Amino acid sequence: MSMSRRKALRCLSVGGIMAGHWLPAAAAAPGAEPPGTFTFAVLNDLHYLSPDCGKFLRGVLQQVRALQPELCLVLGDLTEVGRREDLAAVRRLLDDSGLRYYTVIGNHDYTAAGSPRYYKYFFPRRLNYYFRYKGWQWVGLDTSEGLKYENTRIAEETLAWADRLKSRLSPAAPTIVFTHFPLGPGVRYRPQNADVLLEKLAGFNVKAVFCGHFHGYTCKPVWQTQAYTNRCCALKRNNHDRSREKGFFLCEATPEEVRVRFVEVPVPPAGPAQSSSTRKPS
Repeated sequence: MSMSRRKALRCLSVGGIMAGHWLPAAAAAPGAEPPGTFTFAVLNDLHYLSPDCGKFLRGVLQQVRALQPELCLVLGDLTEVGRREDLAAVRRLLDDSGLRYYTVIGNHDYTAAGSPRYYKYFFPRRLNYYFRYKGWQWVGLDTSEGLKYENTRIAEETLAWADRLKSRLSPAAPTIVFTHFPLGPGVRYRPQNADVLLEKLAGFNVKAVFCGHFHGYTCKPVWQTQAYTNRCCALKRNNHDRSREKGFFLCEATPEEVRVRFVEVPVPPAGPAQSSSTRKPS
């Protein structure tokens, strides 16, 4: 028997969106708080498909939590096929982790019919948004084009939303940008109009850009900083660069820079296996 939206959100509320994670910080005046120093984690491409994926992800989140980051970015492809039950499971695992987390949508988070309905249901207000934390500005962007995994274009809605940031955010405050599709030049699967989006963000004091979708480590120059992708954090997906390691970034933010370190996670002895999904390989 299906449960109501209100009941579902109430059941999944521990430490998550109902605890205030989705509330924007628009009421805070730009630059009101001096930039702080703290650590945060970045995970990408979880590709949840089955309960054994959940067991693996629970262990990953426990490892993240043990490092005591103050917040965690999760860069899309939370699931493999965008099913309601899978997105609900990932939401529950993230809530139960106790982490302060922020997600963006990936192409695998759409239903088989190409709808983001279940992602939006379990992760409301998590398409294009921003928040402030310890004097830093954080900008999450929807760079997906439905189920497409390559030769994509960022939607006009996202580009128009990015235009409006000029009147909402401080150009001086240190800023983190995070997306699913890669924005670094020359990275595989980069959207065809990625440069258009970057131009709209060029006036901000961006200290790092974190992206998913390409399962492999890249570090590319963007403005005066770097755009990163990382190895995936999925049980049943392999890395595109043929590396074997799975893991996440642990980052230290200081007023001057963001230091990025890869943290490997243990994979069960059988090793990662390419999923049996009928969707395209990324």
